[in-house]
Amino acid sequence: MIDQILFWFGVALLFMGGVLDVIASVGMNRFRNFYLRLHAATIGSIGGGVYPLVGVAILVLGLDVPSTFKYYITGSALISALIVVLTSPAGSHILAKAAHKSREVLPKPAIVDRLKEKEVNEE
Repeated sequence: MIDQILFWFGVALLFMGGVLDVIASVGMNRFRNFYLRLHAATIGSIGGGVYPLVGVAILVLGLDVPSTFKYYITGSALISALIVVLTSPAGSHILAKAAHKSREVLPKPAIVDRLKEKEVNEE
């Protein structure tokens, strides 16, 4: 019974990751601003990458295979998901800050620009 619950929960997470990837790809095509597209890309990398990895880990736990194989795949998937969760927001933040600092991409409409204020105060 628990094997079927783990299987279907893992499949649901895999499906949810696919849906989030589709949503992120639509956002990448429809959004007009670099920063909004960066947000969509981050949703695609975290939601479309982490949920399927956790789903595979849970799905493998429910399989009837040797325990060494089961724990190896589960551990690898969970460590990979943790790495994606930790590095993806940092990477998108670095990209956004670099784009803003180079003045290649200006945020429009910008109501408050704290980075620009900080640069003016430093000079």
